[in-house]
Amino acid sequence: MFAPPVAEHASPSAPPAGMFDNMPGYEGTVAGGGGFLPPPMPAQPVPQPSPGPEQPHWNIPSITEDNARDAFSLYASSKCCYSSAPAKDGVIINMESFNTYRYRLETFTESRSTEWSHEPYNGQPVDAYVQHPPGPWDIPAKVPTFFVDSEQKMKVPYTSSMKPCHDCLGSGRKPCKDCAGCGNKVCWVCNGSGFRHGGDRCHHCNGRGRENCAHCHGQGSKQCTTCHGKQQLLVFILLTVKCQSPDLFPIVSVCPVMGFPDPTVVQAAQRLVGDHQGKFLRTSRILQQRQTIELIPVTKVTYTWKGKTYVYFVYGNEFKVHTNDYPATCCCSVM
Repeated sequence: MFAPPVAEHASPSAPPAGMFDNMPGYEGTVAGGGGFLPPPMPAQPVPQPSPGPEQPHWNIPSITEDNARDAFSLYASSKCCYSSAPAKDGVIINMESFNTYRYRLETFTESRSTEWSHEPYNGQPVDAYVQHPPGPWDIPAKVPTFFVDSEQKMKVPYTSSMKPCHDCLGSGRKPCKDCAGCGNKVCWVCNGSGFRHGGDRCHHCNGRGRENCAHCHGQGSKQCTTCHGKQQLLVFILLTVKCQSPDLFPIVSVCPVMGFPDPTVVQAAQRLVGDHQGKFLRTSRILQQRQTIELIPVTKVTYTWKGKTYVYFVYGNEFKVHTNDYPATCCCSVM
């Protein structure tokens, strides 16, 4: 007779209590995940880079009056109701740059976590107690492709032990749920009577009133899906190594921007570098960082036409124009 059915996906059991309680680096490891492990602190602080003899060449474009006038003329000609006179005859009296920068910081980090896991025992090495396992950050992992998320799972050496399967209690089989472990069920043709309408014996069950369970082939039990019938499990600490760009506001530890002509960008970079130290270094190790600065040029053009002052903006590398008060328009309709 089999024990009552148990949950199909019971949590994996860990080795005997106290087996690895005092193992450095693995305290608190539990079934289902022990949380992210802090990386080892460097022996000495990482030195900050000092400006070298060669500074980056920052090329920030600016537009001339001719560029601004040509862009305005092209804009006016694209509007069917706009006269070209203000664009051609207007006098530019001032040009003011409002360059906008989009500063993006990215980091590619490695984080590590441990949990107790298991697999069917098929003669794998049982190496627990042979020697102390290496620390979670001392286990070599594959070199990832930078800025491409990846995940590796590996057994921690010298943590593998063997114990009876927690799901089938070491029997290798579990009661069939379809027939409740009986191996047979009431015949669906004769409903258990053994006879059909008219008094004929049921040919489906040969008059027994019951039929063998098709799910367990009449055995009343099925192979345990946890240990695959091996009765024993290999229990070990599983290390998960995740390399990713965190899905957070991109604050990373990168070399500060040096020599950039706009001091506000330099200050923002320095501030974000400082903020990063408290966000990622406690739970992950930085593998690589990158930063980009995108320029969106914007120029405010002030001009006069017929004694009045107007404004338009030229923006982007394509010299697009925006204005809300073009002074010479007419109403027309397209037939």
